[in-house]
Amino acid sequence: MKILIDLDCFFVSAERTQNPELIGIPVAVGGRGDQHIFSAQNTRQSISLENSGAFVPSIMLQPQKPVSIKDRSYFTDPDGRIRGILTTASYEARNLGIKTPMPIGEALRICPELIILTPTFPLYHELSTRLRDFLQRRIPLIEQFSIDEFFGDLSGWVPDEEVPAFIEKLKEDIYDTFDLPVSIGAAPSKWIAKLASSQAKPFGTRTVYPKEHWHFVKDMPIGKFPGIGRKLQERFHSMQFHTLGDILNAQAYFNAQVPSIRELYRRIAGIDNDPVNPPKARKSIGVARTFDPIVNRDEIRRRLTILCRHLAFTILKSGVNPTHFHLYLRYELHGRAKGHVKVERLFSESLLREKILSLFDEIDQLRTYHLISISISTGHFSHQTKKALDMFTLHEDRKKVQLSHQSAKIRQKYGLDILKWGNELSLQ
Repeated sequence: MKILIDLDCFFVSAERTQNPELIGIPVAVGGRGDQHIFSAQNTRQSISLENSGAFVPSIMLQPQKPVSIKDRSYFTDPDGRIRGILTTASYEARNLGIKTPMPIGEALRICPELIILTPTFPLYHELSTRLRDFLQRRIPLIEQFSIDEFFGDLSGWVPDEEVPAFIEKLKEDIYDTFDLPVSIGAAPSKWIAKLASSQAKPFGTRTVYPKEHWHFVKDMPIGKFPGIGRKLQERFHSMQFHTLGDILNAQAYFNAQVPSIRELYRRIAGIDNDPVNPPKARKSIGVARTFDPIVNRDEIRRRLTILCRHLAFTILKSGVNPTHFHLYLRYELHGRAKGHVKVERLFSESLLREKILSLFDEIDQLRTYHLISISISTGHFSHQTKKALDMFTLHEDRKKVQLSHQSAKIRQKYGLDILKWGNELSLQ
């Protein structure tokens, strides 16, 4: 049997481990994008490359001061507008109609007494990593699916008939050790186990044996199944597939579809045999920010330079040498642009900045459009690809690498903004 351990309302639960006054009341965690990275404040950075998931950055700026649980100024613009999106809501809040993601202003109209916290990502990463280590000592094979979800394979370890008792005790042990409520689903396949965990919430367990599979899924709306998003729901609804049972009753139709749809059918049927995968080496490191619409390209270049500075600091601390750089742009009117460049050279901050700014000039074809999001990612680390680096630039690149490391040491001690590029100072 395979299991899925899902942390209940993880961000809120994590905050409650630090502040018991939050227990039993409507609480949510929300943010409005980390705009401090572009401000004049001297920032310090935390990184975690071990966890991932929705709303979870790898690069985190340490706040200058904690935000009071009743202080909403962080979410309020000078004009009085409340901005931001909820990422997690407690069950007490959900029972009052609060959902995620939901605009914070709308949530406060529904529930004026709602306590909204800014996210404490270093805490979330720490708890997730500690829980992963805890699980690896108790289950032979663990796959971290996201910051708050873990697959496990109990095959050959726990007899099938003992699984319900095993996951119930595991749930209690996690709560006793970390003060974190979890829900656990078990089934012969990963994705049915994940579905079972969602049905077990909050703080419950659910085991689905093969003979129970049909009755478990037959009346379930298709949108409940992992991997069926809004567009696919609309497509299936147009063909009169409304429940998972409807899909299972149309095996001949799904067998004639493209491989991805056939695989989806197999997952719903519980016959996919997808394995629980052990941890894999990280293949990319990136940073992204969303902001209010901006048309001034000089300001965008300034922001790209700032993101390059923070990303380079992370890469240097990680000790990897990326050889592919990617840039993604998102415009206000739903336009998108992307580009990448291969650079088989020694990595330095100046090289990253040079290539990203050049990519921006190349792919930004909608220059009268407002931009609302920029994202930079790097990958194809040289120790993984085993490709030789450019010998013709090696001497000059070594000088730049040495300068980057010296800059990183100074920034580690005094803050990331103690050393800046000239174009960062032109606009604020």
